[in-house]
Amino acid sequence: MTDTKDAQPTDRPLGVSILCRRDRSVLLVQRGKPPFCGHWSLPGGRVEAGETPRVAAERELLEETGLVAELPAEPVEWVDVDSPARDGLPALHFRIAVFLALRPPGGRLAAGDDAQDAAWVDLSDLDTRPMTPGTANRIRRLFS
Repeated sequence: MTDTKDAQPTDRPLGVSILCRRDRSVLLVQRGKPPFCGHWSLPGGRVEAGETPRVAAERELLEETGLVAELPAEPVEWVDVDSPARDGLPALHFRIAVFLALRPPGGRLAAGDDAQDAAWVDLSDLDTRPMTPGTANRIRRLFS
């Protein structure tokens, strides 16, 4: 996984993730599908045809958590994610737009779509959960 703030390229499928903060907690979802099924991560997913990354981030947040957040027009950073081939599936190579919610989201938290669970997790508890590669460090860096 590589962090970068470059503009989005067009040679990789696009995805989004959303960092939502509330006091000293961050909103996480437990992935229900490969890659990294069972691991905790920021809410997010693929950008669908015709969507901007911001619209996709708003949709994915609502689908996975039942929450709505105000997002900035542009992501705070872009991340390249490479997942190796496994179990007969090809390697995955994504470009992820990471959005930082402007304030805590509203609504009733409920895991949905392809999330097994959703929870507000205190920063001090990040290392107690299996997480997708680089997520805990990204959260700590962007939280400050």
